Amino acid sequence: MSAPALRLTDVVRTHGSGDTLVHALRGVSMDVWPGELVAVMGPSGSGKSTLLNLAGALDRPTSGEVAIDGVTLNGLKPGQLAQLRRRRVGVVFQSYNLIPALTAAENIALPLELDGQPALAARQEARAVLKDLGLGGLADRFPDQLSGGQQQRVAIARALVGERRLVLADEPTGALDSVTGEEVLTVLRARCDGGAAGLLVTHEPRHAAWADRVVYLRDGVVVDGTAVRDARVPA
Repeated sequence: MSAPALRLTDVVRTHGSGDTLVHALRGVSMDVWPGELVAVMGPSGSGKSTLLNLAGALDRPTSGEVAIDGVTLNGLKPGQLAQLRRRRVGVVFQSYNLIPALTAAENIALPLELDGQPALAARQEARAVLKDLGLGGLADRFPDQLSGGQQQRVAIARALVGERRLVLADEPTGALDSVTGEEVLTVLRARCDGGAAGLLVTHEPRHAAWADRVVYLRDGVVVDGTAVRDARVPA
């Protein structure tokens, strides 16, 4: 059986010490498999953002283990973590985080170029991903020439370009109207159906309904996990 795209094993994350000690996560364990979209819900302060940061190798656990594609992150050096993020993990932020001075294709190609791929090849790959997302005609437009939904789809394309098969989305529809929000979720769902693994942080039940499973956090603890669709977890 193949390894999960993401595995958290008894993960604890604390901040501060003594009287200021905060337990952001308390012994969280979960797997996310290729082809599966998992939604994470919970009230403010429940640990959702901390979980996403750990899953994306943007932070380290206080204890426990995080593994991406079977690679345990605990012992990796900062340079190795950065390389893993560029090659295997894509993060979609609510604020898009597109570079205004770069075109859509250039924004998408940037992670590939930073990883050493020649600019021409990287931009050809970026254009191919844009075409797959129905945005082929917008490759040479700058972010301020795109609608909110188009910008978010460009951000998703940037998260998916190359060999990265784990997509982390932090409230990706929070700044969008309902129609463009549905468009973004359609793209994310299609990419997971195509074999990527997805972790979606959301506070909207109607958005969580796009997932295969919903994991509920409260006070840093998983309090429930509910199947929404037929799970894609291997037998």
